[in-house]
Amino acid sequence: MDWLHLPPMNALRAFSAVAEAGSYTVAAERLNVTQAAVSQQVKSLEKHLGVALVSRRGRSIELTEPGIILARELGIGFEIIGRGVERLAEHAAHRPVQVTMSPAFAVEWLLPRMAEFQRQHPEITLMLNPTSELVQILPGGIDVAIRYRDRRMPRKEEDTVLVSDMVVIGAPSLVGGQDLRDPASLTKLPWLQELGTNEAADWFTYHGVVPAEPLTINHMPGNLIMTAVRRGDGITYSARAFFEEDLSSGRMIELFSEPLFGVYYIQTQAEFQRPEAKVFVNWLISQSQVVSAHSSQKLI
Repeated sequence: MDWLHLPPMNALRAFSAVAEAGSYTVAAERLNVTQAAVSQQVKSLEKHLGVALVSRRGRSIELTEPGIILARELGIGFEIIGRGVERLAEHAAHRPVQVTMSPAFAVEWLLPRMAEFQRQHPEITLMLNPTSELVQILPGGIDVAIRYRDRRMPRKEEDTVLVSDMVVIGAPSLVGGQDLRDPASLTKLPWLQELGTNEAADWFTYHGVVPAEPLTINHMPGNLIMTAVRRGDGITYSARAFFEEDLSSGRMIELFSEPLFGVYYIQTQAEFQRPEAKVFVNWLISQSQVVSAHSSQKLI
């Protein structure tokens, strides 16, 4: 294809629309431009090709012989282009919206709400990728990421899904009856930490504690931590929103809390965002919540 000598696409499209409609006025309506703009594009194409394509017959128009030949070929070409675009759009519409988030967020916040999204949008398929890794958002891959930051790292113009107290919690069977009012007292307890993070060390640093001995830390996926901490295998640092029912029922004990410290926000590649991904993002925003701050300590 000799792209350098090919006439401008807008001119070819304008002429093809005129040939199909048999009218500058109707072609302008279909292209959503002025009649003068269509006429100018056709004249530009005629000048580029060095032949007359359209002739006027009173108030009507006719295609010249070169115009008839070009209109036939352009009609075939634009029909093929149109079918290709339609097939691509259909393929994109049926491709699942791929979403990445932490395992804990997936299990404790997103999954309980998925049935409502599917009820509202049965035409959209989601593919969830719960992982502690920071997966890149790329065209044809991940569409939406739900990221975590704490309030020490301000961001601008972000869509927030969840703002929650961040708490250190444990099961009564593990922490009940102990004096754990001092952050340093937590160094003697086993910690459960999500893979790929330094939550325990970061928490002690934030509270100005330097452990005298190495911490006992078990690393595991976030969704497994939920079960393990409820079983009493260790304490963990997590969003209070994930354990509201456990805390209110007494199945878990809140040891320390940073009010409204954790922020879960949406990240997308807006330049290539598919309509289906936009629907999911808008739904996420509609589900966004700020979990009110609670007292900093709740010990038995």
